[in-house]
Amino acid sequence: MWRRGLLVGRFQPFHLGHLHAVKYALERVEQLCILVGSAEKSHQPDNPFTAGERVCMIKAALEEANIDCRRVLIIPLPDASAHSIWVASVKATVPKFDVVFSNDPLTRRLFQEEGFTVLDIPFYERSTFSATEVRRRMLRGEAWEELVPKSVAKIIYEVGGVERLKQLNQQK
Repeated sequence: MWRRGLLVGRFQPFHLGHLHAVKYALERVEQLCILVGSAEKSHQPDNPFTAGERVCMIKAALEEANIDCRRVLIIPLPDASAHSIWVASVKATVPKFDVVFSNDPLTRRLFQEEGFTVLDIPFYERSTFSATEVRRRMLRGEAWEELVPKSVAKIIYEVGGVERLKQLNQQK
């Protein structure tokens, strides 16, 4: 078991596939840093939620799933101006970590080039559980709530997330 791991995502929004990834990572580390990437982005068709909203979604989902939040740090981080400095920015922002969990090819490569062990996360019904699919269903008025933890759906409704997403996509 590693001491601390890093899980990177945009979480636009946090869904059941993300929750599965968190549980998978926590089986392998004592503590997990969840890095909320692209923290500066919000109110965009592919990034409708603010970093603060995403942090609240993650925390609420972990509590709903009875995950010990003392084992998890949730840290927002804006994008770096260049890929070559992104890992350094991550290392300067989060506590020291031993392993990275990611299926994203660029994230994997950047951390491997810096000497980190990067582990794949088994996808959890990937065709269904993706933030793109959640946003697509929201836009089409289809049932999306079943793809996210109940606590996340509640937050999305509280912030007017569905209406926001629809308005943002009208501006395209």
